[in-house]
Amino acid sequence: MIVAFDAATAAALHGVFEYGGIALGVWLYRRALRGQGRGGPLHSGNFAVVVGLLLGAAIGNKAVFLIERPDVWQRLLSGEWVMPGQSVVGGLLGGLIGVELSKWITGQTRSTGDALVLPLVAGIAIGRIGCFLAGLHDDTYGLATTLPWGVDLGDGVARHPSPLYEIVFLLGLGGLLWRSREVLAPVAGLQFKLFLAAYLAWRLLVDTLKPVRVPYPFGLSGIQWVCFVALAVYLPLVWRASRRLTPRIQPA
Repeated sequence: MIVAFDAATAAALHGVFEYGGIALGVWLYRRALRGQGRGGPLHSGNFAVVVGLLLGAAIGNKAVFLIERPDVWQRLLSGEWVMPGQSVVGGLLGGLIGVELSKWITGQTRSTGDALVLPLVAGIAIGRIGCFLAGLHDDTYGLATTLPWGVDLGDGVARHPSPLYEIVFLLGLGGLLWRSREVLAPVAGLQFKLFLAAYLAWRLLVDTLKPVRVPYPFGLSGIQWVCFVALAVYLPLVWRASRRLTPRIQPA
């Protein structure tokens, strides 16, 4: 299978699916909020959360990309104009920090993450279609492989279709969380915590199938190290929340 487009077509295709994924995610988020009886994104405290989410995601998106590609950061510092790329991991972590800061500033204590799970699954999955079609013009392509489903992106090398792997993972994870929503519902925010922890662990694993542009210690990429550190901080929170699902046995 050969998937190859010129740079302009690849950029256009990537943009169509990226913004299409964002649009679908926003629609699903609005629907989820209304389903929870919390109004739309502009309703009351939801607006502060959305602002924090967007600002945090925008900053994290670029910051983690520059961790992944310090060569781009060095070019920027030298005065060269380079448009930094994007990082889903950075967007998720930055958005989380932005939401928590906005809630702290506005005095909100309720959990807000569960409404974001399916919008994120759908939005990221659709965006990855654009990454796949962009091929070698996008940094998400995989290493060479001899597996029968390897894809030639125009350089004559069969590669892991890593964006497609992620789509399959996201659909499986989203389906599992959806089926478990009633079980997880008693602990607000647990569904989002499980999603984020699973996605970080997935990226730590699947990025071993992608070229490492700038190696960090142990040959890991910058994004893998961000995932590792984030998991070390976040997993105790996930464990603490999940323990609240365990029914307490009352003494006789």
